[in-house]
Formats: sequence, C-alpha cells, structure tokens
Amino acid sequence: MPQHDRFGHENNIPPERILATSHGRRLIDTLLEHTPHLASDTIAYELESRVPKEFGDRCKSIRGAIELLQRLDKIFPGDRRWGIVTSGTYSLASQWLDMFGVPTPEVFITAEKVCRGKPDPEGYLLGRTLLSGDNGGARKKTIVFEDAPAGIRAGKAAGAVVIGIVSTHSKGEVLDAGADFVVTDLGDIEVVREGDSDEFVIRVLQEA
Repeated sequence: MPQHDRFGHENNIPPERILATSHGRRLIDTLLEHTPHLASDTIAYELESRVPKEFGDRCKSIRGAIELLQRLDKIFPGDRRWGIVTSGTYSLASQWLDMFGVPTPEVFITAEKVCRGKPDPEGYLLGRTLLSGDNGGARKKTIVFEDAPAGIRAGKAAGAVVIGIVSTHSKGEVLDAGADFVVTDLGDIEVVREGDSDEFVIRVLQEA
C-alpha cells in the first residue's frame, strides 16, 4: 500500500485529498494541514526515511536527468553550476541520490533548511545565493526544473525561468502553475557552452 494510502487510512483522511495537496510540498506542511497533532519535524523525518526502503524498487529517475547533471559538470569541471532544492527531508533526498548514483551537490536545500516551503520561493532564493558564491550574485539567470505545481510557483516567485516536466501532472496543470516551457522529460533538454565563455545555454529540443 502506498504511503499516502496507509497514512490516510490510519488517520481517516481520503488518500486522494492528501495527494491533491502534498506533491512538491514539505511533509511537515502537509501534516500541519491534515493532521496538526502529528506535525513535528521528527515525525516527518521518520516517515520520509522509510520511503526509499519500502518503495525504492518502484522508482526510476526521469529520463535525461542524470545525463544533464553530468553534462554540466563536464563542461565546467570543478565549478559546480547546479544544486538541488527539494521539499523532501535530508534523509529522503540523500537516499534517493545514493540509490541513483548522483553525487550530493554543495548546494543541497532540503526541507529542514527553510522556514517556508514551496510554493514560497525561500528555497530557490537561498539556492541561487549559494550558487552565486563569490560572484556577488553575478549569475542572476537561474533555471529551475520542476514537475510539481507548488515547485513551479516557487521557481517563478524567485524570478527563475522554469522548465516544467510532465511526469506527475498534466501539461495543463504545469502550464497553469506558470512554467515557461514544458517538456515530457529531460531527454528533451540540451546543454551547450557558449564558446570559451563562462556561460552556457540550455536548449529545449522539443516541448511536450
């Protein structure tokens, strides 16, 4: 039984009601909305820690995602240009990275590191600041990849260009949330360096 089904049945909440409001948001915020008496960081951490162990065999990475990160690291060796801003706890997110062989980035914003979760832009604003480093914010153009409406809204509120992925929501829902471009997966994305410059271009090869 999926975790949201189990949690819903245990707390007399229709699972579909949980699903309608939980995707892309911190679990602590979902608990506050549906079961405030269970809303604690400890409970959220414990619940999410079990997910990869119980359901990892059902999960797969989005096509092109790992290759995209590898490409960025290849064209800018030693200069990490990407980070992760997730609504998941550190335990959940780090287990997924280990499972798919993705290195933990220096900029790794998890649920515990923000006061306000998505759709609030706090996480993405923090991520952009950390990625800018000693450039003093010189790298102002930020590109966000998101598959959840809450995350898309957070990215747009942070002033980023948002590429929405149609993996868990329909194209209409992704567009309604404000995505600038919509792709089926990240296999439709190409990253190229602009000559010998310090810049790169992300091209959308085909929209969904």
